[in-house]
Amino acid sequence: MPDTELIPIGTFARRSGLTASALRFYDDSGVLRPADVDAASGYRYYHVDQLERAVTVRRLRELDMPLATVGQVLTADQTRAARLIDEHVASLSARADAARRLAVEVKAALTGEDAVPLATVKGPVLAAAVDQVLAATGVSEDHPAIAGVRLEVNGEALTLTATDRYRLSTRTLVPEESSGAEWAATLSGDDLRVVLGEIRRRHVVRLEALPDGVRFHEVAGPGVGTAGGDHGGTGRLSGDVRCRLLDGEFPDHHALLAALTGPSTRVVVAKDALLRAIESRAEPTVRVSVRPGECVLSGPGAESGDPAGHVVTAEVEGAAAEMWFGAVVLHPAVATAVGPDVMLDMRGPAEPLTVRSADNGDLATHAMPHTPPVEA
Repeated sequence: MPDTELIPIGTFARRSGLTASALRFYDDSGVLRPADVDAASGYRYYHVDQLERAVTVRRLRELDMPLATVGQVLTADQTRAARLIDEHVASLSARADAARRLAVEVKAALTGEDAVPLATVKGPVLAAAVDQVLAATGVSEDHPAIAGVRLEVNGEALTLTATDRYRLSTRTLVPEESSGAEWAATLSGDDLRVVLGEIRRRHVVRLEALPDGVRFHEVAGPGVGTAGGDHGGTGRLSGDVRCRLLDGEFPDHHALLAALTGPSTRVVVAKDALLRAIESRAEPTVRVSVRPGECVLSGPGAESGDPAGHVVTAEVEGAAAEMWFGAVVLHPAVATAVGPDVMLDMRGPAEPLTVRSADNGDLATHAMPHTPPVEA
């Protein structure tokens, strides 16, 4: 071995978490060449500086990334490498959605049913949750899925998420019953608005996955009626309601939520008072300044303590802070909160603001801040 900095393939394999056979494969494919090959024995040696690259290759392959894309990531600059990883993860998500839909068709064919049960929830509770997140849906030709609500079901919870890329609202429900199935898709926001009234009038509904949508089936039981009357004495509304699925990739909200840091400042403020302060501002952008005991809303050209600012009494925990928002982003983020008080988690002027109901923490809206106006 000509260099003491070189590592035999067996040692390098142990330290990198790769197998020797994988290292030979990556050598042959050009992704990770050894630093030296013994001319007589053909034995491979690697330099210690190659460990980082080897670990990166291993982690990318654990993401099921094709070898060609791995090579592109390794040779790209940081921005392009991050974009390639994001595109691959989005592709994995789309394939997983397609697999779930296909699984519904296969299960339905095996059982002779046209749908697969997902979860059972109270109709008014589900309708309220959908209504709370629908305000965060958006419109985009490039990202048609943001016009819908992401529905994710697992054995423990049912989660609804919507985003227009300036706000992200998420609401989690604990179902009355769960089938244990794991399922996720994006429901048409337009369809949800149409069927919302029907869902609200059903005491209990069972969500059922169809190949191209979701069915809300009323669950009847002893003494179960409807607010609108007995509908012919059956205690049931006529027919099931359905909602179509939207094509396209829903933004990777899990990555955004996972990247959020803990708040540096936490504010609890009366919801109605905060809304009135936002509504009283004539400017399209609003400065939110918090200091001990109060939250001040002002506009460009006004300092935090300026009389033109609107002062709202608040409980403030942490350092004084200041953020800017578009009024059309901040107002609905606060308005959709539940209860008399809202909790604001502030992380920094360029980080998302989290708006939570102080007594209902499973509803959260994350609002993206605005760049301060030049005159500010």
